[in-house]
Amino acid sequence: MVKYPTGSLTPYAKNNNTTISSHKKHKTSVNFSDRGMTLEQQINESNKYYLFQDIAVVHKKPTPVQIVKVDYPKRSRAVIKEAYFRQASTTDYNGVYKGYYLDFEAKETRNKASFPLKNFHEHQIVHLDKCLKQKGICFTIIKFVSLNRYFVTPASFIINAWNQIDKSSVSLNEIIEHSYEIKSGYRPTLPYLEVVDKFILDRN
Repeated sequence: MVKYPTGSLTPYAKNNNTTISSHKKHKTSVNFSDRGMTLEQQINESNKYYLFQDIAVVHKKPTPVQIVKVDYPKRSRAVIKEAYFRQASTTDYNGVYKGYYLDFEAKETRNKASFPLKNFHEHQIVHLDKCLKQKGICFTIIKFVSLNRYFVTPASFIINAWNQIDKSSVSLNEIIEHSYEIKSGYRPTLPYLEVVDKFILDRN
C-alpha cells in the first residue's frame, strides 16, 4: 500500500452542502495560518481541505526510494540506515479537478528579486512539457519566502525560460507579469484552484 505524505494536518469537518465554488469564499482579513509552515505543508493542508470538501483530488507524489539497509534497535521500531532513489522523481503533485488533469511543482526561494531556474531539473521540465502536450493543466507554485508572496506560474512560461541558453533565472517582475499572485488564507491555506479556474476559462 502506498501512502501519500500529507504532513501533520488537522481534520476538516465535511459540509455536505458545500459546492465546488465554495472554496473562494473562505477569506479572512487577518491571517496567521502560514506562520512556521513550509510551502509544501501549506499545499498539503490545502489539498486535504479540497479533498474533504469534494472539490478536487490532488496528492503529493510518493518519492520512489529503494531501502538497502535497515536496523532494528527495538522490536517495535525500524531505522533506515541506507537508501537511494530508484529513479528521478517528476513533479511534486498531480490530481484531478473538474475533469481536468493537474500536474504541478512547488518551489521556494529566498531571493527577493529573482527565481533561479536551477531549482528545476531537466527531467521535471521534460515531464511538464509532455503533460502539456496531453492537454493537462500544468504550473508551478512559487513562494518568495523573504517577501511572503506566492505565485501560480504556468508551466509553459517556465519551460520557455528554461530553454533559453543564456537565461539562468527569471526576475520577480517577469514572474508578476506572467503569473497569478495568490494570498495565504484559511481553508484552504493556499487557494491555488482559483487560478486553475482562470486557466480553464482561458482554455474554453
